[in-house]
Amino acid sequence: MTKLIICRVALAIPLHRQFDYLLPTHLAPTSLSSENNELNNQSPLIGCRVLVPFGGGPRKQIGVITALPKDSDFDINKLKAISQLLDNPPLLSPNLYHLLNWATFYYQHPFGDVFQQAIPTLLRKGKAAAFKAQEYWTLTQDELDITQLTRAKKQYQAATLLQRSPLSYEQLKAQGVSRASLNSLQEKQLVNRYEKMPETNLTWANKVQELQEKPHLSTEQAIAITTVTQQLNKFKCYLLEGITGSGKTEVYLNILKAVLEQGQQALIIVPEIGLTPQTIKRFKARFNVPIYLKHSALNEQQQLETWLHAKQGSAAIVIGTRSAIFSDFKNLGLIILDEEHDASFKQQESFRYHARDFAIKRASQENIPILLGSATPSFESLNNALTGRYHHLFLTHRAGNAKPPKNDLVNLTGLPLKSGLSPQLIDLMKQHLAKNNQVILFLNRRGYAPVLMCHECGWLVKCQRCDAFYTYHKSANYLHCHHCMATHPVPEQCNDCGSTNLHSTGIGTEQLEETLNQLFPDHATIRIDRDNTRKKDSFNEYLSDINSGKYKILLGTQMLAKGHHFPDVTLVALIDVDGALFSNDFRASERLGQLFTQVAGRAGRAEKKGQVVLQTFHPEHNLLQELVNNGYGDFSRSALQERRMAQLPPFSYQALIRAESLNATQAENFLTLCKQTLNQIAENNKISDRLLILGPIAASMERRAGKYRFQLLIQSEQRVLISKTLNIALAHFEKLPEGRKVRWSIDIDPIDFI
Repeated sequence: MTKLIICRVALAIPLHRQFDYLLPTHLAPTSLSSENNELNNQSPLIGCRVLVPFGGGPRKQIGVITALPKDSDFDINKLKAISQLLDNPPLLSPNLYHLLNWATFYYQHPFGDVFQQAIPTLLRKGKAAAFKAQEYWTLTQDELDITQLTRAKKQYQAATLLQRSPLSYEQLKAQGVSRASLNSLQEKQLVNRYEKMPETNLTWANKVQELQEKPHLSTEQAIAITTVTQQLNKFKCYLLEGITGSGKTEVYLNILKAVLEQGQQALIIVPEIGLTPQTIKRFKARFNVPIYLKHSALNEQQQLETWLHAKQGSAAIVIGTRSAIFSDFKNLGLIILDEEHDASFKQQESFRYHARDFAIKRASQENIPILLGSATPSFESLNNALTGRYHHLFLTHRAGNAKPPKNDLVNLTGLPLKSGLSPQLIDLMKQHLAKNNQVILFLNRRGYAPVLMCHECGWLVKCQRCDAFYTYHKSANYLHCHHCMATHPVPEQCNDCGSTNLHSTGIGTEQLEETLNQLFPDHATIRIDRDNTRKKDSFNEYLSDINSGKYKILLGTQMLAKGHHFPDVTLVALIDVDGALFSNDFRASERLGQLFTQVAGRAGRAEKKGQVVLQTFHPEHNLLQELVNNGYGDFSRSALQERRMAQLPPFSYQALIRAESLNATQAENFLTLCKQTLNQIAENNKISDRLLILGPIAASMERRAGKYRFQLLIQSEQRVLISKTLNIALAHFEKLPEGRKVRWSIDIDPIDFI
C-alpha cells in the first residue's frame, strides 16, 4: 500500500495559519513514493511551490510546502489534493528559506506572504524558474540596400540599426522601433525573426579585470579597504561613516575586487531607483564582470532573469533597491548597503521588513561581511558602532582637493520674502551664478501651494477623506491630496461664504519655480520632484542636462539630496525646514540632521568652494546650531544621549499595532481588546514591569482615505520580550470577532507614526 503524503502548505493570505493537503502519488518524486521512505522535514519537498485549490469553486492559489506532518488535525479523507507540484528541487537555497522563516517570527507576518514577496512576480504567478528565449531580429542579407525605405522612417531606422548586428526586440524597442515596423520589414522579406536563450557567463571568476586605473587612495580609504579585505569569508558588520564626497564608492569598489577575485558574488543595495543607473555605470566602467539590476522599474521577465542569474552564479554583482535583499545567490561573498540611514529601506505596507536589518541577519547566516555606508548613519547603526557591535570605519576628508562647504544660517524673522526666498539668499544666488556656477534650492513640498484658502472668511479646502488639506497644483489646475491621492477641481467660490476671492497659502516647488524664472530670466531653472519626473527616463535626462550645464538653478525635493555628483554646484540652500524642529515624531530631529548634511553635501564637491544656506525663523535652536557649527557627527552623538535619557530607540525596542476602519469606535475597541490580551500575557509571564504598552490612541493623521486610524505601542528594553509576547498574542488577536471588522497590522521597529 502506498503511503499518503500529507503536505503542510503556506498561502499568501493575511492569516497566521497553514493548510494540509494530500500530494497525489503521480506528483510525488520517486524517492518519496515508496512506503518504506521515512518522510521528514529535511525532505526535498520542503520549499517547493504548489498549486492548490482554496475556498469554494475552481479557485486555486500558489503556496509553498513548509512541512510533511505524519498526521493532520483534520480528517485525512477530507483533505484536498495538490493540483500541481511546481518545483523539484525546491525554489530557494536552504539558507534563504530558513532566513524567511526567521523573518516570519521576527516581523510577525504570515510565512506564505513572506515567501511570496521574496520571490519574483512571475514565480508568484506559478511560472517556471527558467530563462525565457529572447526574440531577435536580423537582416536577411549581409549587404542589403535599404535606401528603398527612406520614406518609411521607422522601418529605415530599424534596418539601419540591424546593419550593425542582430538585436533583440527589447533593444530595438528601447530605440523607438515598434513591432509593426518589424512586421512590415518581415513581409518585405528584409528581416528575419528568431529566438535564442539569454547568454550566461559562468566563467567570469577566472577573468576578473579592472578596466580603468584606480584613483589614488587616501590613508583613511586604504585603512578601511584593508580592514574589510583581511576579514573576508567570515561575518562582521562594518559601519563606514564617511562625509559626503569622501570616496565611499571607491572603498566599495576596492573591496569588491578582492571578493570577485575569490570567485564570489556581491550584492549592492541602494535606496533609490534614480541612483541605480549612475551606480551601475560606474561599476561597469570598473569591472569586466556580469552586473545585473534589480528594482521595481524592470518588467517582470527582467526581474526574474536577474534573480536566475544570481541563483546560478552568472551574475557577479547584483545592484538593486530594497527587495534585492531577497535575491538567491550561488556563492554570495559580500553585501554592501549604501546610504544605510535611508528610510526607503523600510517596507511600510504588508510585510514590513527593514532591508538593512534583514541584510545584517543574512550576512550573519551566510557567514560573510556586510558593509553599511553613510555620511549620516542612523542612530541605530551609530549606537551599534559606538558600543562595539559593529566595526566603525571613518572617512573624514573629501576626496581630492575638495573642501567642506561653509555653512550659514539666515534669520527670516521680519524679512520680506519672495516665495520663501530671503533678500540675502537672492543676493548670494546672483553672486554664484555670475561666476557661471550652479545653485541648488531644496524645498520638500510639491505642488504650487499646500493650501487654498478663502480670503474673506478663512475657509480652507480640505480633503474629504483625510485630515489634511488639498495641495494646489497650478500648472495642471487641480487640487491633489498627497495622502490618499484623491484629486479635485479647483473650486470657483468658497463653500462657506460664496466668495470667489480664493488664494493659495504657503509655498511649493511649482510656485518657487515660477518666482525663480521671474528673478533669474537669464539662468535656466529645472524643477525635479515626483510630479515632473513621472515619464520614463525623464529623471536621468534631467541629470544629464544638469551635468552638461544646461540648467544653472536646480530646484527640487529629496530626490536632489541623495548621492548625486554635481561638480559645478557651489551654493545649496534649504528654504524651509522649521517644521521638523517641533514635530511630535521623536525621529524628526534625526531626519533633519541627515537631510541637512546630505543636501549640504551637494555643494563644493570638486575644486570649487561650496556654501550652504539654511533659512529659519529659529536660528537659535540648539539642533540647528549644532548642525551648522559642529556637523552631523557631534550632533548625532549629542542626540543619542537625549535618546538614552528618554529610553527611546535605539535604547529600547518598539512594535506598533495599527487598526483602521470606517468606524472610529471599531478600530479603537479592537486595539483595547488587544491591549487587554497583551497585559494578561505579560502578567502570566511576569514581565509586566519590563513591557510598556501605550494606547490605543488616534494616529497623528486620524483619518486617511476615509478610514479612522488608531495605534497601540509596545516598548521594551529587550527585543525578545516583544517577539515572544506578540507570538503568543497573535493567535488571540485573530480569534477576536472585532478583528474582522477592522484592518489591522503589526509593525516591528516602526519608523513612521503618522
